Amino acid sequence: MSVETVKTTLRPIDRDGLLKFAQTGLENPERRGTNKVHTVMQGQFRSWSFVGIHNPVIVDEPLHLFGENTAPAPGEVALSALGGCLCVGITAVATQREVKLSRLEVFLEADIGNTAAWGAGGAERLPGDMGFKEIRVNVVIEGDASPDVLDEIVQRANYYSPVANTMRNPIPFSIATNGG
Repeated sequence: MSVETVKTTLRPIDRDGLLKFAQTGLENPERRGTNKVHTVMQGQFRSWSFVGIHNPVIVDEPLHLFGENTAPAPGEVALSALGGCLCVGITAVATQREVKLSRLEVFLEADIGNTAAWGAGGAERLPGDMGFKEIRVNVVIEGDASPDVLDEIVQRANYYSPVANTMRNPIPFSIATNGG
C-alpha cells in the first residue's frame, strides 16, 4: 500500500486585477499612495497603532526592557512588515507568472542593540550605529515550478519590495511635535 501526499495550493489572488494594477504602474510610474498610522501610548512601553478600520497593532517591550511582554517589540513588528511585504510580492510575481504556490514561509531575523537606552542616558551613539545591522531572510517556497523559477520569483519580489527597499535605502525622515 502506498501513501500519496496531496498538496493543495495557497488561496490565489485575482490575476486579471493584478495585471490591470500593473498596467497602471506602467502608465504612471511616479504614482504614490500614502500609508497612515495613528499610534497611542497605553502606558509603560505598550502602544496601539491604528490603521484604517483594522484592529490596532499592539507593540510592547519584553520584561527585561521594562515592558509587559504582551505583544511583539517594535523591531519585531518591523520585521513582520518586511515578511508580509515579501509574501505579497512573491505571491504577486508567482501569480503573474502563473505559478501556483503550495507553501510560502518567510523566516526573518536581525540583530539590534539598545545601548543608547532610547536616548535616556545610555551610551552616546550616532544614528548610523543603531538599528538593525543586517537582516537575514530565509524563504521556504514550494509550487508547481522548478526550484530555479521559484528562486527567480523570490529574488524579483525582494528587488521590488517597497518595505525591503525602505529598509535598504536611506530616506528623508522628519519628526515634529504637537502636529507642527
